[in-house]
Parts: sequence; C-alpha cells; structure tokens
Amino acid sequence: MAGQDWMEKDFYKVLGVSKDATDAEIKKSYRKLARKYHPDQNPDDKNAEERFKAVGEAYQVLSDPEQRKQYDAIRAMASGGARFSAGPGGGASGFEDIFSMFSGGGGNGSRVRFSTSGNTSAGGAGFEDILSNLFGGAASSGAPGGNFANYSDYQGRGAFGQQPQKGADLAASTTLTLRQAVEGATLKMSVEGRSMTVRIPAGVTDGQKLRLRGKGRPGANGGPAGDLVVSITIEKHPVFHMEGQNLHMKLPISYGEAALGAGVAVPMMDGSTVTVKIPAGTSSGTHLRLRKRGVKKGRKRGDLIIEIEIAVPKNLSADAKDAVKKLAEATSDWDPREGLAEKVRK
Repeated sequence: MAGQDWMEKDFYKVLGVSKDATDAEIKKSYRKLARKYHPDQNPDDKNAEERFKAVGEAYQVLSDPEQRKQYDAIRAMASGGARFSAGPGGGASGFEDIFSMFSGGGGNGSRVRFSTSGNTSAGGAGFEDILSNLFGGAASSGAPGGNFANYSDYQGRGAFGQQPQKGADLAASTTLTLRQAVEGATLKMSVEGRSMTVRIPAGVTDGQKLRLRGKGRPGANGGPAGDLVVSITIEKHPVFHMEGQNLHMKLPISYGEAALGAGVAVPMMDGSTVTVKIPAGTSSGTHLRLRKRGVKKGRKRGDLIIEIEIAVPKNLSADAKDAVKKLAEATSDWDPREGLAEKVRK
C-alpha cells in the first residue's frame, strides 16, 4: 500500500472502533464485519465484496502492533498532529518523536532539522533524506518533497506497503462417469458464483482430490490467486471398474465356449471391439489379461483384466435338456469336486 493510501484511509472508521481501541475490540469488530460482508453470504454483491476487502485491509494493519504504530504516525503527520522544530529549542513532541518511534531512539534532548524545499545545504537535511533515514531506503529521484511510495522500511516490506498475499484456496466437488475418469474431461463448474472451465486429467480415481493452481480467490497486494481443490467421485459402471491403471470386467461365456474354446467379441469402453480367445476347458473365475487396454496416464497405459463367468441358461427346451443329460452321462466319471474334502480338512 502506498503512503498516500494510509493518509487517506481511516481504518478505525472502517472497523467501527475508536483510535484507542484494544486489540480484542479490533478483532471482535473485524470478525463481525467479515461474517457480514463475506462473499459466501453476499453472492454477486460488488458492494459487499468491496467492504469485505476494506475490512480485511484495515484489520491487517491495525492487528499488527508495528504497522498500527506506523499508521498512527503517518495519519498524525498528515492531519498536522506532528510538529517540527527548525532547530534547537523548538517545541517538544514533534517530528523527532516520530523519528524516535521508528528508530528506537529517545525523544528527549534531540531535534531534527529539515527544510521542506528539499535544500540540503547548511541549515538542515531535505525531507526526503529524513524519510530515507527513517525507513532505511534510498531517496527518490531528488524532486522536492520526495515520493513516499519509493521508501522501504527496515523490514523490507515498503514503508507504507504490505507484503503480497496469496488468495484463499477454494473447495469443490464433482461427479464423473467412469468414461470421463478414464479418458479425462473438460467441465464447466460454478464456484462462489464464478463460472470456470476445469480440465480433469485422464486416470483420476474415486475419492481423489485435484489441486488446480490459480483457480481460488484472488490474491492481495499483488499476490497470486489461491488454488481450487476438487474432490472426485466416480459413478459406478455396469461393466467396468478401475483399479489403479487397470480396468476390470466380468465376461459371461456359455458352457460350450468354456468347454470347447472359442473366440469371443468383447466391447471396449472407447466403442471398439476386441476378440478374446477362450482356451478350451476354461473355468469360471479364470482371469485373462489384455495388455495396454486399460487406463492411460502419462506415457503408461494399464491392462484390461477379464474374469470369466460361465453363464447357465435359466430356461431349457426339451431338446436342450436331453442334450445336457447325455453330456452328464458321458462325463459321469469326472468329479469336479475331487480333492475338495481333503482341502477343507487342511
């Protein structure tokens, strides 16, 4: 903040407190006003937004003992409250008191002599030189009277300024289809009344939080904007589910395909179709892996894991029942549960 701003703005009035208000009174008033004018409570209200910023600016200065001391001194100087002596014997309680406050020296027995014309010849230092000494910065271009905004204080923050502050982070949530999570998506989102375009990268997972840089609230004093943290929820898909970069699915096949082997067409999420070879004698629960058919993330792509599920028809015709009976008779010497009892006893 430039020195001129401090001279013109009455932070005590902004917070509705007296100049001798305690820290507790200042904090209490700030909290009350911040809640009243917070953007969440006043969406699309520019006046409330400006009041909220003004309240925050005032509190930042008055809540800091050093900044408040500097602010009071500058305001006193601007309103004529500071008195200046032209040499030894001048009146007490003047500019030398302000000098003492900033530099840590005593006010008694010392007098600062200066000229308002900027003349630094015998008789006194220029006003810009005094400010330079006060705040540890270099004088301005030498123009009479100097330039307040060009001085830096002993903390390096600018004599009348504030450090840049990053804006606050915002939180939001969104629900994606599995296809959007696998392929990535560009979404339109509304956050605190602001419409923004959000790019969701491919391969996000359920419950993941994405931090989008610079999508939060604006910064203060030239600081960067905050971030937007988006929580991801993924809808359940009727066929596929994702585990890391691998996609998983269950593939129903007939008993004949399982027993004799077959080539089975499997639809992919991207709309294509892949023929999967089912080996003869495949049982339910068998897993087949199709490499590079999973989720692409960066340069790597996962696999598609297929779990075989032998489907049994619920309604059989008379001819089908006869065929199954003949199959059962032909394989009656085969026990699918052979060795199961021994495994149970282990």
